[in-house]
Amino acid sequence: MYQRILVAIDGSATSELALKEAALLAKEQGATLRLAHVIDDTFAYTDVLMPHEVAPQELVDRQAGLRRFGEEVLSRGAAAGGALGANVETTLLAIGETGDRVYDAIEQEAARWPADLVVIGTHGRRGFRHLLLGSVAVGLIRITTKPVLLVRGAE
Repeated sequence: MYQRILVAIDGSATSELALKEAALLAKEQGATLRLAHVIDDTFAYTDVLMPHEVAPQELVDRQAGLRRFGEEVLSRGAAAGGALGANVETTLLAIGETGDRVYDAIEQEAARWPADLVVIGTHGRRGFRHLLLGSVAVGLIRITTKPVLLVRGAE
C-alpha cells in the first residue's frame, strides 16, 4: 500500500519512536523510507543581538553547527532504520526566513518526493505547554494533503 514513507526526525526520543515505527512499516510494505531533518536557520538570529550586530563568521559557525547536527541526526537515523531492515535515504531541509515553519518544509518535501505517507512523532502536549511550545505535528496535520501517522512519545 505504501511505497514511499517520509519520516520527520529531529534527534529526540519521540522522533526515534516514529522512525522505528516507520522502518518496521517500510520493511513490511517493501517501501522506501526517506528521513527528513529540517534545519531552522531563523534560530541563528535568536540571540540577544540582532542580525546586524552579529559577526558574519558567528552566523556561519551557527549555521554550520546546525548542518552538522542535522547530518548526524540523519546518519544515526539511517543506521537505525537500516538495522530494522528498511531501505533508507535521507534529506536535509532548511528554512531561513522569518515566518517559515518546519511543518511547511516537511509538507513541501512530501509533495516533491512524493510520499505516500508521512510519519512524525508527537509529544501529545496539551493546554498551556502546547500553547507555549507549539507543535510541528499539529501544524503538519492541518496543512498536509498526505496521510499522516502520528507516533506518540512517552512523557
